[in-house]
Amino acid sequence: MPPPRQPLSRDRVLEAAIRVADRGGVEAITMRRVAQELGVEAMSLYHHVPNKDAILDGVVDAVFAAIELPDAERGDWRDAIRHRASSARAVLSRHSWALGLMDSRRNPGPATLRHHDAVLRVLRKAGFTVPMAAHAVSLIDSYIAGSVLQEANLPVTTPDEVEEVAGGILERLPADELPYLTEMIVDHALQPGYDHTSEFGYGLDLILDALEARRE
Repeated sequence: MPPPRQPLSRDRVLEAAIRVADRGGVEAITMRRVAQELGVEAMSLYHHVPNKDAILDGVVDAVFAAIELPDAERGDWRDAIRHRASSARAVLSRHSWALGLMDSRRNPGPATLRHHDAVLRVLRKAGFTVPMAAHAVSLIDSYIAGSVLQEANLPVTTPDEVEEVAGGILERLPADELPYLTEMIVDHALQPGYDHTSEFGYGLDLILDALEARRE
């Protein structure tokens, strides 16, 4: 006999909404589609979430909850922020639809508030003034979001795909007219071991070094 169906709960509704968004973007989140994902009638959801806005608030908080919090008490502040940035990038790469939603909600949940407080704690404990901490958060989060969006829209995800796409461009490229672009493809993108995703860490280190200089 089939296993008994799990009872509905707010957490299950939010998990289903995230699955819906992962497949179709935030626009796909409706009460009807979330209910279909759970195999129930839409009216059943209202016992756990009052409306679609509550679902949107909840999924944003769930995404923030999945990002590892930085630890202000361990190591260099840059290590803590670097670890948090890497975690945020990994989570948002799985849920890139959340990027446009995270800053648009007016009712942040507890995980969202804890997350922001933990980041600010690291910066303030490191000696950043309040204005400088605000600058740092804005700069770092903009960099993470931009990197995630860029990578989500790239036509390549693996080294083999990089070689295929770059090689195809090179075949059509007038090398004598565009020598620097040709050089970048031949001497960089097509070199063994090239990994376009490593650019994130390099850029993040530049940002953290610049913030350290301003902090001092």
